[in-house]
Amino acid sequence: MRFLADSRPQSGPGLGAGRPTLAVAWAVPLLITLVAAPPAAGQQDFSQIEVKAEPVATGVWMLTGAGGNIGVSAGEDGVFLVDDQYAPLTEKIRAAVAGISERPIRFVLNTHWHGDHTGGNENLGEAGVLIVAHENVRERMSVEQFMARFDRTVPASPKAALPVITFTDAVTFHLNGGEIHAFHVSPAHTDGDSIVHFRAANVLHMGDLYFQAGYPFVDLGSGGSVQGVLAAANRGLELADADTKVIPGHGALSDRAGLEAYHDMLQAVIGRVEALIGEGKSLEEVQAAKPSAAFDETWGGGWIKPEDFVATVYESLKGE
Repeated sequence: MRFLADSRPQSGPGLGAGRPTLAVAWAVPLLITLVAAPPAAGQQDFSQIEVKAEPVATGVWMLTGAGGNIGVSAGEDGVFLVDDQYAPLTEKIRAAVAGISERPIRFVLNTHWHGDHTGGNENLGEAGVLIVAHENVRERMSVEQFMARFDRTVPASPKAALPVITFTDAVTFHLNGGEIHAFHVSPAHTDGDSIVHFRAANVLHMGDLYFQAGYPFVDLGSGGSVQGVLAAANRGLELADADTKVIPGHGALSDRAGLEAYHDMLQAVIGRVEALIGEGKSLEEVQAAKPSAAFDETWGGGWIKPEDFVATVYESLKGE
């Protein structure tokens, strides 16, 4: 059994809650070139990467380094992580966590299967940390994946890296004086995405359902859907208020306004491409019409270029 994951490179971190910056976009390749290929991560030089902890709310932090942003809940019951970046960074992640809490890491929840979010699973799993994810995450990690975009085969993950607790709809952790609620959304970035809601702290971790610093990577080969990404952004907005902090999969710490700007961009571009498809336009004709032009200055400076994002939207809509 093998899933096809036509995984395209993604955009990476930027500055500011709602607007990407071109300067930071040039740093993207180190962060996400190998988004779904953890075995190749060993080819990267992680020696100069610094894992930094940023306070988000009471009891919640965001760790940045290389790969997907990590969410941290720390308190009297221990440490709960959302995602764990790449394997070579595990010791730096542990050191950053130790600077926050003396308590042990008890759980890591993977927001989806890509290697820049699950690469540390094996190290943490072997240390006794319980790994949790949607059932599709375990299923994809359990078997070989083929990334057509890079013509690269990703072997199945070792047993210690696999989630040992899976869920189909939602799961709630009662830890550190509050509730950490994770729930699955319909196929969006992949078919196994989860949003994590730190309820008492009023913090959302959106995983790669939210790219703060550029057009998003939608992994159509892993069951992704642009309409699903839009719906997931709307789910996040329904939970957020003006004071909510939003941790994106990639990019700077954000808020409801930043997520709303992302949602509105998605909605507009999808609507324009959908209208052009309704007129019988080919992909080349749709790209020539530049349906994302109004947003390219803000969102087009990352790894995913406007024409590539439009192609993803087109392919996704044509396949639905």
